[in-house]
Amino acid sequence: MKNIQFIWVLLLALTLIQCKEDKDPTFLITNSQVGKLMRNSTITDLERLFASDSIVRDTLQPTLLPNSKTIRIYEKGGQQLLKLTANSDSISKIGIIQVLDPRFRTEEGIGLQSTFKDIKDRYAIKKIVTSLNNVIIFIENSDVYFTIDKKELPASLRYDTSIDIEEVQIPDDSKIKYMMVGWD
Repeated sequence: MKNIQFIWVLLLALTLIQCKEDKDPTFLITNSQVGKLMRNSTITDLERLFASDSIVRDTLQPTLLPNSKTIRIYEKGGQQLLKLTANSDSISKIGIIQVLDPRFRTEEGIGLQSTFKDIKDRYAIKKIVTSLNNVIIFIENSDVYFTIDKKELPASLRYDTSIDIEEVQIPDDSKIKYMMVGWD
């Protein structure tokens, strides 16, 4: 009887060891996917990929900016998931993805609710670009990049656009304003 109990305990332990937390691919961001979107997905694939969601295409924009096609993906119920911009190739693929839902996370666990400290703890920062109102953080070996509002920076860095902001100047608790993936 003790041998049978031991075998059951051993089998249970092995089962628990083999079980690991799988990341939900619906909201996973990798170099080759953003949720249901794959790097090679085309604009025509969107209807199939997001069949249970709502796809909204900008109707005015193609006449004003013919090379730009913006598409918004909403969950049923109204939560905006993604904003997509198609590239201008002959086969329209997704070029830039703006992540709008905080459930999306990179393999390293970074999402819209993360801070600059989370980014620098989990990634090697390739480059920091200063714009008028934001700081854009590019990551080594990744298509993901993050934008932090200059309002998160010390006052001495907010208003001078000629200053190149460095990693050490960005406060650890700075919040992510935008999370983008560029597949151009």
